[in-house]
Amino acid sequence: MRPPVSHHRPSNEGPSGPQPRLYSPDLTPPWKKPKSVPEVPADPGLVVEEPGTGFCGAVIRCEAGTVTLEDRFGKHRVFPMEPRGFLLEGRVVTLVRPASGSVRPTRTASGSVAVPGARARVARAGRIYVEGRHDAELVERVWGDDLRIEGVVVEYLSGVDDLPSIVAEFAPGPDARLGVLVDHLVPGSKESRIAEAVTSEHALVVGHPYIDVWEAVKPSSVGIPGWPRVPRGQDWKTGVCRALGWPENTGAAWQHILSRVHSYKDLEPELLGRVEELIDFVTAGGEG
Repeated sequence: MRPPVSHHRPSNEGPSGPQPRLYSPDLTPPWKKPKSVPEVPADPGLVVEEPGTGFCGAVIRCEAGTVTLEDRFGKHRVFPMEPRGFLLEGRVVTLVRPASGSVRPTRTASGSVAVPGARARVARAGRIYVEGRHDAELVERVWGDDLRIEGVVVEYLSGVDDLPSIVAEFAPGPDARLGVLVDHLVPGSKESRIAEAVTSEHALVVGHPYIDVWEAVKPSSVGIPGWPRVPRGQDWKTGVCRALGWPENTGAAWQHILSRVHSYKDLEPELLGRVEELIDFVTAGGEG
């Protein structure tokens, strides 16, 4: 005779009584589990897309947990290197720093061919003078690599009212040429009259038409429709901050503007040409 059939599920009793069932802590169905995402080195020239913004561009630098992309129009954007943060040929990838630890652009911010590992040259006797600190910081931002290789030092004057006497004190010569960059160098301006008083053949004074070097940064790079007109009699920088709705802190405003400058493409041609002219002039001296 067959034993009666039990309708109770067998218990998992052990020697000391019922034991808990063991389940995998991951109850996610296989079809719901995220696929593994490849890690791709952010090598120079790698073209990726940031899906959140749709911005597509080539890697030009990788630093401090961020990657800078340049699109086909020359526009730069900086993005955090987050997991699963980019598309490569339509596939989701995670960008990581290259094995070397840094991305070296093939060109400097000024557009010159980069020279990896090049040491700074001993400073020339020649100099480039600019009006103020902001001018000097902008020149360093874009032309710094070129200036170090050429051994050219940039100094700022805090204004050009005393430029003729400053040039005379410098005493430029064939082996110590002096280049000067002046703001608002337009016919009939105070600056143009001061520049005309410098007559040394070993000194070159050039300038751009903008009231301040801030205006030499393209509005599109700063994210504004244009630089506002400031009524005469007002401090121009404070007026700009007020018109744009920025806090009236010109130092903080300048740091914001400068942070949006990544290369020569962020600057107006009227400034680019003049700085290149000064570098050529100063480096054409007799020093080997």
